[in-house]
Formats: sequence, C-alpha cells, structure tokens
Amino acid sequence: MNLSDLRVFVSAARRPSLGAAALELHLTPSAVSKALKRLEDSLGKSLFDRSAKQLVLNDSGQLLLARAQTLLALADQAKADLMGERAAVDCRVAGPAILLWRHGQMLSQALRAYPEASLRMQAMFEDEALAALLRGDINAAIVTGDVIEGRGEHWSDEWQVTPLGSVTLHLVAGQHHPLVASLPPAPLLEADTAQVLAYDFACPSRSLFCGVQRGARSDGWRDDQLPRKIRYWTDDLQLLLALVKSGEALAYLPDFALADPELRRVHVTDCAFECVEQVALVWNGAKASAWQRELAASLAGYNS
Repeated sequence: MNLSDLRVFVSAARRPSLGAAALELHLTPSAVSKALKRLEDSLGKSLFDRSAKQLVLNDSGQLLLARAQTLLALADQAKADLMGERAAVDCRVAGPAILLWRHGQMLSQALRAYPEASLRMQAMFEDEALAALLRGDINAAIVTGDVIEGRGEHWSDEWQVTPLGSVTLHLVAGQHHPLVASLPPAPLLEADTAQVLAYDFACPSRSLFCGVQRGARSDGWRDDQLPRKIRYWTDDLQLLLALVKSGEALAYLPDFALADPELRRVHVTDCAFECVEQVALVWNGAKASAWQRELAASLAGYNS
C-alpha cells in the first residue's frame, strides 16, 4: 500500500466514475483502474461494489476511506512543514461566492510568503462547503455565524473557528439611479422609506449565504415591515450587481460591495432594522500544516 494509490482511491471514492476520478487526478481511466487493483491486491480485500453501475464503496472501502484521508493529510502536513516556504501549497477554500468576493484578496495576500502556493476558491453554499471540508476536499470553509452555531450534520470536533469580522447589509444604488439624482449630494446619501419604496428592487430568490429559497427574505431586508416592489429576481450575483449599477433597481447588499465606485450607499433614516452577519474561517486544527495556521492567523489579523 503506497500513498499514490491511496490518493487515487480517495479520489475514486468521491467521484461517480473512473473517468471523473481520472479527470481530477490528470490520469487515464486505465491508470486509475490499475492503482485501485494494486491497492486491493496489497490489502487482500475488494474495496468497491463491482455490481453497481457507479463506483460504490463496500464496507471495507468505507473503513479504509476514513483512515486513508487521515494518512494523506498527515503526509501532506509533514511534507509542507519540512519544506516551509518552499512548499508547493495547494490551498483550497470554499464558501458562498459573496464571501469569497469579500475575502479573496485577503487570502491571496496571506499566501504571499509561499511563492509555490496555488489558491483555489470554490463557490459553494455553506452546508455544501462544510461537507466538502469534512470529506477533506478543501482546507477551509468561509461561512456565517448562523451555520456555525447550528453545528449541523457536517460538523467535526476537530475543527477550529477563526472569526473574520462581520458583514452589515446596506441599501445600495447605482450612481445613475433616479433616487441618487434626487438627493442632496453628500458622502452618505439619506432618504426616508417613502422615497426608497417608490423604486424597484432587485433581489435573489435564495439566500446568498446558505442557498435556502426564501423569496423576498433572501437578502435580509424586512419586507414584513417595509414591503418593497421586487421587479427583478436573480441568484446570479454579477447580474444582480449589473442591475444595480445600471440604475434599474435598488438592492440590499453587504457593505464591502460599496468598494465599487459605481455604487452608493443610501441610509434609510426611518428604518428600524439592520442586518448583520458574523463571518468565520472553519478549518481542521488536528490536521493543519503550519501554512494553514499562518493563513488563519493572517486572516484574523486583517479583521482585528
């Protein structure tokens, strides 16, 4: 049993076919098949149910999978720690696209000490990202406080949580929106609810964080208190931003969106609510290499 064959096995266990595993590993299906056969021969055990149309682990395969993931994580940890800054780090972080947008630049800066590092940011809703972390597909997940407090089915006691600050949602308008033109020029535009609700809104139909379909409640705006006219529905963040920038609609967006010079914040003077989300990096402290610990510390430093 060698580490190379174990890596092939772990990939094959996560994928629906030999072809999919081969694509992930940059191997041919034949090479994947031979690696699995070598592993099974060395163990004297079959690891897959060959009667199924897809790759399905049998009981022996399930038992090996957990052990293999631990062995590979320890091997990667040892190699990265021995090589230090020369390590070819493959940093894989997942989370909602809106949070990757917020932290992408911070992640790249935190890895500057590792010139051979690569950074893969995968857009996933929160539960999906935590499931990927549990499988070992990623090194860390960026999620909101709600999903951390829930400690759902994908949670592990080995994980550590690094706070990354909070996100506050604001009413946002494009520079050329009629509301902006109607208000007195100021660094912070102010309007009352009557002025704001006279215009169309754009809104996702699903939460941008957890992906749950919530309709008008998906962006955190309290439509039960201040009902809006939502003319545009889109779960595509870039399309939502385009609608706002063009002046077609207002939207309720996280504060970091205001770094875009084409967007303006509008403070609603008689609005009684505020939507704030706590954000954190979740990572496996038991299997983390030095670079992962440094990454978490750097991200925490940016938000301290």
